Amino acid sequence: MNGTFILILGPSGTGKGTVISHLRTVFPDAVFPLSCTTRLARPGEKDGQVYHFITKEDFKARIDSGDFLEWAIVHNDNYYGTLKAPIEGALREGKSVIREVDMQGVMSIRKIFGRENVKAIFITSPSWESLRARIEKRAPLSAEELDHREKSFEKEMVFSKECDFVVMSEDGKIPEVCAEVEGIIREVSGCRNSPSPSQNVA
Repeated sequence: MNGTFILILGPSGTGKGTVISHLRTVFPDAVFPLSCTTRLARPGEKDGQVYHFITKEDFKARIDSGDFLEWAIVHNDNYYGTLKAPIEGALREGKSVIREVDMQGVMSIRKIFGRENVKAIFITSPSWESLRARIEKRAPLSAEELDHREKSFEKEMVFSKECDFVVMSEDGKIPEVCAEVEGIIREVSGCRNSPSPSQNVA
């Protein structure tokens, strides 16, 4: 495969969603895989924009056929999953594929596509205290939820050593984070020859 599968991961609250939105604008030729879901489309949602909407019967048949890179049942009702074929096709064509994943996703994707074709970029906070302050600015959380997030942060920080790159996301510096991740992708993939509007990140 000539393309590169770029995985974005890290603790909740470090700005991954904003980084992904930035990457979509600066790398229009990259592939950002859509998930399939069995939930009903909400008003204004169209198939192929945010999700591919399919029936449970179709989803289960695709599971049996081994079509999914990964899949899960959310809230014991709706199925969500990512198809392998579009990703494999894009990589064969030499394109970059960019996707947000969790720790388990990194390991399973490396097994499928080979570590040499996969680059994991871990976005994190300088400390749990820093991340906690950022999270609490967004919405109040219970002590139980904060404790759960702290434990997740500790596990993810240990896992960060398994990633190819670690990017520090300091409070108020998301434009710098976007620029650093963009630079990494330009270095490791065919996207590096794309024009860079990163100075316009706000």
